[in-house]
Amino acid sequence: MANFFSTQDTRLAAGARVLLPAVWLGLIIGISLIEAPLKFTAPGITIPLGLGIGRLVFGVMNWVELAIAVILLWSMLKSGVDRIYRGLASGLIAVLIIKVLVIRPLLNKRTDAVLAGVDDGGSAMHLFYIAADGLLIVGLIAALVLAVRRWVTVRPAVGAVPSSS
Repeated sequence: MANFFSTQDTRLAAGARVLLPAVWLGLIIGISLIEAPLKFTAPGITIPLGLGIGRLVFGVMNWVELAIAVILLWSMLKSGVDRIYRGLASGLIAVLIIKVLVIRPLLNKRTDAVLAGVDDGGSAMHLFYIAADGLLIVGLIAALVLAVRRWVTVRPAVGAVPSSS
């Protein structure tokens, strides 16, 4: 257990820096890009029902994202993690915090108004959430590329002649 809290980089931490962005990316693609738009095309789904399902699903998704971010933060505290990855992952965590603590509460107020019949639901507020997810998608792809490049080293095949470039 002492090794878990050590600042020395471990295979577990290096693996987390590859696996967690991949899982997080899959979560955003699955929920934000696939489930959310399709939900309203299902037969019998009303706006209030869709909003209720969306609030539940996105609430749980945000808790999972926060758990992923905490573990990713732990993996970045290890020695040997370069500044570019640390900066990128820190930016991802900042976007997530803004998404969860600023954008979601504003969307919840709009959802409450729509469910109460006070508002028709037309709002640009969702665009901020979509923009945050867009930033996360691009950043997570970049984090994956950086982590995989650092973790995987390409070795020349046995008997291969080294290139002169």
